[in-house]
Amino acid sequence: MTHRRSAVRRFFDAWPPMVLMAIAWLTLMLIIALAADYIRPYDFKALDLRGRLQPPVFMGGSWRHILGSDELGRDVLSRLIESIRVSLLIALASTLIAAVVGVLLGFAAAHFRGIVEQLVQVLIDLQASMPFLIIALAVLAFFGNSLMLFVLLMGLHGWERIARISRGLAISANEQGYASAVRDLGAGPWRIYGRHILPNIAATLIVSMTLNFPEVILLESGLSFLGLGVQPPLTSLGNMVGYGREYMQTAAWILLAPAVVIIVTTLSVSILGDWLRDRLDPTLR
Repeated sequence: MTHRRSAVRRFFDAWPPMVLMAIAWLTLMLIIALAADYIRPYDFKALDLRGRLQPPVFMGGSWRHILGSDELGRDVLSRLIESIRVSLLIALASTLIAAVVGVLLGFAAAHFRGIVEQLVQVLIDLQASMPFLIIALAVLAFFGNSLMLFVLLMGLHGWERIARISRGLAISANEQGYASAVRDLGAGPWRIYGRHILPNIAATLIVSMTLNFPEVILLESGLSFLGLGVQPPLTSLGNMVGYGREYMQTAAWILLAPAVVIIVTTLSVSILGDWLRDRLDPTLR
């Protein structure tokens, strides 16, 4: 009995309940995003003008619209499922773009040093000193808000943090014996950085990416809320919140469902990111 309690205690020491709940929620979101076409009860664009602003089941509505319907009679649950997929895809693609840009610039600064390093540092400081939301608003207002441009713009958020980390870790790795040994054997820069340095710093970069992911979700939601993000007929979590704000007094469920998903998802990613940082960052061990 004592051994069983000790095993349970060790398990929860390694996997805290909050982390397990965060992983469970993110797994659910991933399943919903991947299976959206199969689990939606209706087409997320389908209109039912006779069923406008129907309340959800828990507010006395029918099971036909479990989470109610919006101002055009569209099923809120179907739109929520599609919004989860769109928002997660945007956040994932943007985080990967930021990681690639940050790692490449960080490695370039560490390898070439001199003027290249100074230029990268200037770009990092410039990006960090300017409010990204204002930059995004200006770019989208001037160039339009196509989905491709929106994803690329979101990808420019957070790259400076990853570039700064990549540069510092790459400089440190270059000063260690294994990088010098591989270089003495005639390996080129691409092989040294791609096959030897990157795997050794991947854990720290993954932690940085998990911290960037919820920021992108919130940024996308904010821009979509302002009407500069995802455009109809597509929908996203921020898009749903933006439409729902006009009906807060009469049909709060339109806004409530996506708002809860945004809050719980960003909180879950933040919890998981903090846990990964504590587990993987060697400076915290």
